[in-house]
Amino acid sequence: MKSKSIKKDKVNIITLGCSKNMVDSEVLSGQLLANDIETVHESLKKDHNIVIVNTCGFIEKAKEESISTILEQVELKKRGKLDKVYVTGCLSERYKANLEEEIPEVDAYFGTMELPRILKQFEADYKGELVGERLLSTPNHYAYMKISEGCNRTCSFCAIPLMRGGHVSRPIESLVDEAKKLVQRGVKEVMLIAQELTYYGLDIYKKRELPKLLHALADVKGLEWIRLHYAYPSKFPLEIIDAMKERENICNYLDMPLQHASDKMLKAMKRQITRHEMEDLIGDIRHRIPEICLRTTLITGFPGETRDDVEELKGFLENIQFDRVGIFTYSHEEQTSAHDLEDNVPAEEKEARAQEIMELQQDISLDKNQKKIGKTFKVMIDKREAGRYIGRTEFDSVEVDNEVIVNSNKKLPVGEFAEVKITKAFDYDLEGEVV
Repeated sequence: MKSKSIKKDKVNIITLGCSKNMVDSEVLSGQLLANDIETVHESLKKDHNIVIVNTCGFIEKAKEESISTILEQVELKKRGKLDKVYVTGCLSERYKANLEEEIPEVDAYFGTMELPRILKQFEADYKGELVGERLLSTPNHYAYMKISEGCNRTCSFCAIPLMRGGHVSRPIESLVDEAKKLVQRGVKEVMLIAQELTYYGLDIYKKRELPKLLHALADVKGLEWIRLHYAYPSKFPLEIIDAMKERENICNYLDMPLQHASDKMLKAMKRQITRHEMEDLIGDIRHRIPEICLRTTLITGFPGETRDDVEELKGFLENIQFDRVGIFTYSHEEQTSAHDLEDNVPAEEKEARAQEIMELQQDISLDKNQKKIGKTFKVMIDKREAGRYIGRTEFDSVEVDNEVIVNSNKKLPVGEFAEVKITKAFDYDLEGEVV
């Protein structure tokens, strides 16, 4: 590829948004490197001449961050610091025509499924034999693994199907092969991600096959933790929990976004489930694995949400006692069915409601953490920081959940496990000593 630089091209990929975007960037990196194109992730060295911005278009804040990042890179190009700026990902998929008109300085825009077209810009070929191989942007001991693309659900607030298309599962053989390659590179934990985990297999096997996939992955030697993210509660196959119980290397952890607990809101959100059904499901899951860690995500400020709905949600949280909770404020997205509703909760009120719920969850989290004092857990050491080690238990996913501050007189290799006795508890973190 020709450019103004005398030096050989070097590409910097900037990734915004979720872990699914991160995997896309890693796959792109792997393909570029296989074509002898030097590639880095979010480099601060500024010795690259080409930037690819992998954007997020999920909610308003994410869109604003993506546009701001694009403009920053375009400014660098105008100042002669970059030769080329390319944009890909969800924002580009959804608003390509608008972006081309508003920010014409970008050299090319690509959608979410246009990896071969990006490679053509570099006169590079897509190498099919590299499926499952990628340049990890995470530390070597853990990785995200995308088991499917897209979503067939019709939640009224969500624009993901517009940007990612319908659900497409990856074959079990392909995923097992990828897991083996990751283990060979030092990965001990894989976090299974998809827009909707429980739908896995319906398209290619004509039935829900996540339990079968879990057993196949659990057989991969050297894979010590398998973690499940983003499971839809409606028609949840409890065989997933049975597989978790039967296989030691499947973490007792489930990320199941519920979004709300008021039946009125659940119906308006088109979640295909009631509060009573969610409570029964959680009861069944905890009956099978009492020690399981349950994480959920909620939305405040959906059109028509009242104080009664908020109080009902708070009562639900007090009753269920989730281990982990994340929260979004509602974003009014074009082309979703909720966009036809009046966005009638002011932004400040949305934020206030989110804060109110998180204060409640903070107390729940502290209470649960305090009960862990004196207990010993297997902890994965993620990093060394300020003279102390930082790790996680099987009940904590990276970046979004609790961390364990580990005190040790001996050196602890990053990426290895240690038995840690908990000595202190905080709202969202633990502290302990190596046994």
